[in-house]
Amino acid sequence: MSHQTYWQSLDYPAIVADHPIGEAFTRFATTTSRDKLRALQNRLFLRCVARAWKTTFYQRLWGAAGIQPGDIRSLDDLPRLPSFDKSDIMASLERQPPFGDFAGFEGYPDGGRPPVMLHTTSGTTGSPQVLLFGPKSREVQNLLLARNYQFQGLAPDDVVHSVYGHGMINGGHYVREAVTRWTSAVFLSAGTGVETRSAQQVEVMKRFGATVLVGFGDYLKKLADTAVEMGIEPGRDIPVRLISAHLGREDRAAMEKAWGGAKCFDWYGVGDTGLIAGEGPDRDGLYVHEDAHYLEICDIDTGAAVAPGELGDMVVTCLFKDDLYPLIRFNTHDVTRAIPKPSSIDVVFQRIEGFLGRSDNMVKIRGINIFPQGVGAMLEHAPAFAGEFICRARRDATGRDSFSVTAETTAPTAEWRDIASFYGEVLKRKIGIEVEVELAPKGATAGLTQIDVRQKPIRLIDERY
Repeated sequence: MSHQTYWQSLDYPAIVADHPIGEAFTRFATTTSRDKLRALQNRLFLRCVARAWKTTFYQRLWGAAGIQPGDIRSLDDLPRLPSFDKSDIMASLERQPPFGDFAGFEGYPDGGRPPVMLHTTSGTTGSPQVLLFGPKSREVQNLLLARNYQFQGLAPDDVVHSVYGHGMINGGHYVREAVTRWTSAVFLSAGTGVETRSAQQVEVMKRFGATVLVGFGDYLKKLADTAVEMGIEPGRDIPVRLISAHLGREDRAAMEKAWGGAKCFDWYGVGDTGLIAGEGPDRDGLYVHEDAHYLEICDIDTGAAVAPGELGDMVVTCLFKDDLYPLIRFNTHDVTRAIPKPSSIDVVFQRIEGFLGRSDNMVKIRGINIFPQGVGAMLEHAPAFAGEFICRARRDATGRDSFSVTAETTAPTAEWRDIASFYGEVLKRKIGIEVEVELAPKGATAGLTQIDVRQKPIRLIDERY
């Protein structure tokens, strides 16, 4: 039995034919018809269905729903299939450790399985989950992110500074592969504040003339503050012109101001899929890369499709994962809404508003749904708000639930009482219920949010259970 190499397992011409990049992508995204796009989606989808039927996980999941081979003949049949989420993947791992039965290793003959890349999630919403990629799905994932950066304005001579984490986590490795394999930009793989402390990251950016920043918005904003504290002016001493980050509900204008006027772009994806959607040069919603993903927006409670413009869970089908770990109707539990109006730059792809919160991290307080990630955006323009916060849900002895926010401030303590009252009014107006507000000095919530050590800071502590 001989080894299969990563490169032997790839067909680059076929990959770029199905998923164009660079100028070819722009032409495709602005000139293809919806009918041609649907035909491409159907062809890729049926390859994924064929692979899924060779995977024990889907044999069990679909069989329990009464689905038989041959029942699914096109994307029109997709709603007949049950969705699944991380809890099903974790149950698979318990059933068949350490890789679970969702990868589909058993669907290959002896010696025929492609090479495997194993990473994990960060564990932001629970125990870290195993992520598995074959060479084909990995390279398409890399291509999609690289073409999104290019669509947003990444140039061949840019210097890209990345603050995504490494170790077992997928993020830092995947972003590095995307930039170094599919662009000619220089890549600085700094990682998190634990891997490279914040002050050192600022020095690296200054030394090598970083022009593009990529990572999570919370930490990129912190690095701008660190630079100022070091006497280094973002935008002048560090010539950043473009930021591609996960913004969610965060304030874009504040991020751009912090980095001296750099243009900021949002994008969305999860560890299992890589990039799903990203802003284009118009910065008017996130374009779903529909040649690679079929995205449904489904009611949080019933799972039924919602009307255009209504909030719902993003349920994604990866149209390129036909080697290992097929991903068909995966409920991310990330919440968004579709943007029904046409694109101003003639891109035919579906657009979404972006990440608006997690339905499994949503808290219901006295009948009101609250997404803790959105609190920062609500306070962004409030006076003396330092940008960091932590939320708590509590329940008293009578069973009454309450919601509180600890917000960092730059104001002197003598002003805290009035500022807390003002923040409380802002949150009450935007959320719809009374919110207790406690203030803390800058940096005081870091131990709770773990912003220096996590790619995605903790924003909610639920003390009711």
